[in-house]
Amino acid sequence: MEATNADQGAAAGGAKKPPPPQLPLWTRLQLAGLTAAIDAVERRDRTVNRCLYSVVDRLLSARADPRPDKAGVRCFDVGMYPDRGVWARVFAPAAAPAEPRRPMPVIVYFHGGGFALFSPAIGPFNGVCRRLCSEVGAVVVSVNYRLAPEHRWPAAYDDGVDALRFLDASGGVPGLGADVPVDLASCFLAGESAGGNIVHHVANRWAREWQPSARTLRVAGIFPVQPYFGGEERTESELRLEGVAPVVNLRRSDFSWTAFLPVGASRDHPAAHVTDENADLAEDFPPAMVVIGGFDPLMDWQRRYADVLRRKGKKVVVDEFPDAFHGFYGFPELPDATKVLQDMKAFVESNRATLKTSA
Repeated sequence: MEATNADQGAAAGGAKKPPPPQLPLWTRLQLAGLTAAIDAVERRDRTVNRCLYSVVDRLLSARADPRPDKAGVRCFDVGMYPDRGVWARVFAPAAAPAEPRRPMPVIVYFHGGGFALFSPAIGPFNGVCRRLCSEVGAVVVSVNYRLAPEHRWPAAYDDGVDALRFLDASGGVPGLGADVPVDLASCFLAGESAGGNIVHHVANRWAREWQPSARTLRVAGIFPVQPYFGGEERTESELRLEGVAPVVNLRRSDFSWTAFLPVGASRDHPAAHVTDENADLAEDFPPAMVVIGGFDPLMDWQRRYADVLRRKGKKVVVDEFPDAFHGFYGFPELPDATKVLQDMKAFVESNRATLKTSA
């Protein structure tokens, strides 16, 4: 399942490669540090050096801070299932907006990291969730799910579904007072990269198995942001952008799938390879806004995913950014990182359940 010399040769001899994206110096430095950290902790035997990773984790993590930041967003951690290390970081305004006077939608967020790395505390994800809260106008619940390869498929999906069950049983978001009311009937799932993959599978399982009996939580829509899908095939975009695009390459992708999927499974496993034949979408699968970047090697898989949703009769909006690399919206200095949040806000407003303001 790993990148072979033939794959590399096909990449070199295929379509003409574009020049690397033009990025601000600060963005390039952050990406260099991120990819160096990933490569340092991912071993050749498809395990993670957790000792070294713990050092990286401490260096990159931000503590929860109940004091509002400049945008008025505070955050705190909530235990969910301590026996298996599942918890969440909640991002909320100090008080709900005076206008419009209605409960706030909830975004349940799943971070990226190839199923094997990171947590809600990692700086870029912490920052994304703060901006989702302030710019989309939602309470954000960022879930810490179990990581591969210690916890393979379907552990992350199980944890995601159970996080929704936890909120549904709680009747709201624990730790929030009456000054920040939430509308669980307007719950959205969001996540980038591996988190986008988790979003799809959690939404489908929730719609089929749990939505009919849920007390108050309704998944009103999903945001698979540059979701991590794949297959045994090497697509045109994977080969053309190999060695050019930041973050994602064939070697790192193969590591993630080998770490996450069942031992011996190929990349055509339904967790990775969503097709017309194996999608098995629930009747009430929610509306989706699929975000795609033109400098993301995975964009061919993401376009195919959106096409599967369309052919299955599901509501889907594709939001494409031609110059965006994988993970772009974690970098607020980039204009597209602001534009995508504006698009997400519009999607929330058009799909949320509670539309009427209180008198």
